[in-house]
Amino acid sequence: MVNINSKGADQHTYDAIVIGSGISGGWAAKELCDNGLKTLVLERGRNVVHLKDYPTALKNPWDFPHRTYEPVSVLKENPIVERCYAFNETSQHFFVKDKEHPYIQEKPFDWIRGYQVGGKSLLWARQTQRWSKFDFEGPGRDGFAVDWPIRYDDIAPWYSHVEKFAGIAGNHDGLETLPDGEFLPAWEMNAVEKDMSARINAHYKGSRNVIIGRCAHLTKPNDIHKQQGRGQCQARSLCERGCPFGGYFSSNASTIPWALKTGNLTLRPDSVVHSIIYDEKKGKATGVRVIDAHTKQATEYYTKIVFVNGATMNSNLIMLNSTSSRFPNGLGNDSGVLGKYVAFHNYRGNVFATMDGYLDSYYYGRRPTAIMMPNFRNVQKQEMDFRRGYMTFYSVLRAGWGHETDGPQLGGQFKENIAEPGQWVVYTQMQGETIPKETNHVSLSKDEKDQWGIPLLKTSVAYDDNDVKSMKDFMAQASEMLDIAGCKNISTHDTNQAPGLDIHEMGGVRMGKDPKTSILNAWNQVHSCPNVFVTDGSCMVSTSTQNPSLTFMAITARAANHAVEELKKGNV
Repeated sequence: MVNINSKGADQHTYDAIVIGSGISGGWAAKELCDNGLKTLVLERGRNVVHLKDYPTALKNPWDFPHRTYEPVSVLKENPIVERCYAFNETSQHFFVKDKEHPYIQEKPFDWIRGYQVGGKSLLWARQTQRWSKFDFEGPGRDGFAVDWPIRYDDIAPWYSHVEKFAGIAGNHDGLETLPDGEFLPAWEMNAVEKDMSARINAHYKGSRNVIIGRCAHLTKPNDIHKQQGRGQCQARSLCERGCPFGGYFSSNASTIPWALKTGNLTLRPDSVVHSIIYDEKKGKATGVRVIDAHTKQATEYYTKIVFVNGATMNSNLIMLNSTSSRFPNGLGNDSGVLGKYVAFHNYRGNVFATMDGYLDSYYYGRRPTAIMMPNFRNVQKQEMDFRRGYMTFYSVLRAGWGHETDGPQLGGQFKENIAEPGQWVVYTQMQGETIPKETNHVSLSKDEKDQWGIPLLKTSVAYDDNDVKSMKDFMAQASEMLDIAGCKNISTHDTNQAPGLDIHEMGGVRMGKDPKTSILNAWNQVHSCPNVFVTDGSCMVSTSTQNPSLTFMAITARAANHAVEELKKGNV
């Protein structure tokens, strides 16, 4: 039996409780604290303080026992997390190891997690694009999911709100499929990328557009960023270690310190959320039940409003585990769709090529974004034999250390050869929209629990024929575009990676107009328990082809300010 720590309701009562301190949780904390609410942020992982707790940030490769690579023993012990591009000897302390927090895979699913203050905001790839009106209109128009209860115009001012604070680098490209935002100066394409983009753009005459990527990096900090104590991005591309300059946006460098300065934030790490407490008589949530990560002691905290921001899979878990007589199948689950219609991004398609010439050109620094092309398939209407489409990312680099050379692969001549850059190589990748399906779902184990007495999460998420058709179209179209751009040796590759490795899982606690087919309303409130807000990836109706994190931030800021207004009116 778990011991309950009950020191008195007053001591454990706050205006708002936020579950999770990652990208969306940090934004919820900032907005609520800025509006004067005494806010408790619960984080299941350890505390990580900006600057203080980035132990590898300034180390050189030779400062690591294995020169930044993980030893074979670590890779064997972590067959899931080792597949993540950012997992290595320099960053492993920010990742959840496979044995530490098990889950049950009914179908292969790579669940990549970061349990610490800041969550995966220390590890994300920092690519930030607004969704377009077509992304919010698509499900309702084409009937592949429930209609979004909001449109682009509802979220546009909140995109601007978070972009100004976070700092987003990009160009004003004037594209309807990729709306412009509040931008810092963009990063620059290299010589080959400029020529490639010019050829592709000219050939397709506006129907396809290659542009520089948009990312959450401070190319030229504004006053608001300096007030946060952040500095210019140094283009080191060591971001997964934690940035001592605050050059990219993270909860640790930005929203959490900002919220702490208000004096309204209480941050409690090592707090594993068990469930949300629902009061049958009051007809609303009254608090959150927490298990101490180390002592296993249970404590209840009380509040007027709850924001659920544990990241998609854990938010689903918490909602499913929050049962009561009123909600025997999970909090707010009158519709029966809780945990269902999980979707993700399809990254399986890659196309490689080489580019002759340009041997007198190079590039400087390690630019933190690729070049990209917004989706051009099924944008305004259904045109293909598959639903929705894909965004395309391009990287064009000189082959560097380790590139193939003639002659023996050792000795003085070999070292001299590899000291010179090789030919230009081109890499393209798809980011495809997958269709939310009832069969793609998560649930709780009835038999197995973790060390805190919480049921293990079961994942049942898979690709379908639509994803394969989309991937094949990407391979064909990307090959065609690279040929038009003048590339040689074009080849395609299916990674066959499991869902989840994209780290863009969404859904399960989706928004909607109808309580019979959704969990949340247009303001991210649980239909049948409106003082609970869910604003991370779990709230999403569909996935778009764009990266999702900027939309999570905007939706969270919008919902938090609405919650404050509703509190003032006495509606929650």
